[in-house]
Amino acid sequence: MIHLFLPRNAAPPYQIVIERPNALVNQITRIEDYATLPDFILRSGRALAIPAFWGTLSRRSSSADYRERVVRQVQDYRRTIDYLETREDIDSGKLAYYGLSWGGNLGPLMTAIEPRFAASVLVSGGLYRFPEDWPPGAVPQNFAPRSTVPTIMINGRNDFNAPVETNIQPMFDMLGTPEPHKRLVLLDGGHVPASVNEVIRGVLDWLDRYLGPVR
Repeated sequence: MIHLFLPRNAAPPYQIVIERPNALVNQITRIEDYATLPDFILRSGRALAIPAFWGTLSRRSSSADYRERVVRQVQDYRRTIDYLETREDIDSGKLAYYGLSWGGNLGPLMTAIEPRFAASVLVSGGLYRFPEDWPPGAVPQNFAPRSTVPTIMINGRNDFNAPVETNIQPMFDMLGTPEPHKRLVLLDGGHVPASVNEVIRGVLDWLDRYLGPVR
């Protein structure tokens, strides 16, 4: 299942943002209970898609095999794009990845494997310290050098979950994106920056730059 939200203030074909949400979707079964839905993307005139990734929402799973979870979710992402490409009201050539928290951690893995993204936005993401015995194919930082899509990272300066020095800056440096096309924005606040408006401004400015203005 794909939850697809269409804007009312723009003309199709719509630019499209696919979100990999935070870890909350591992605990809920309905999209209506997702408290951090980025509705500002819709208000900007862009469509928003949130797939029910394997292990999340209505497809929750008790499997402890994290590699299997990652592989299946990447497959879900690619199938979602395949579907969106069949819709006349979606401009699949103007496609962006949006990851929040856990979705931000996974961003480099998703964008390294899937080449159809024109832009990537990682909010409150960073390196994650996986156990040493986890398979390399499930660890996002192993993919970061192969991710070359234009990427903006937006983080809080005092993130208790992902400190700047050990988690945020290293991920930014690892990205294979050419320097002119990647940007790190540090805002006041912890894991979630204090100013929502500054986050929204940074996200939409990046989408305007790499997807173009909305009709």
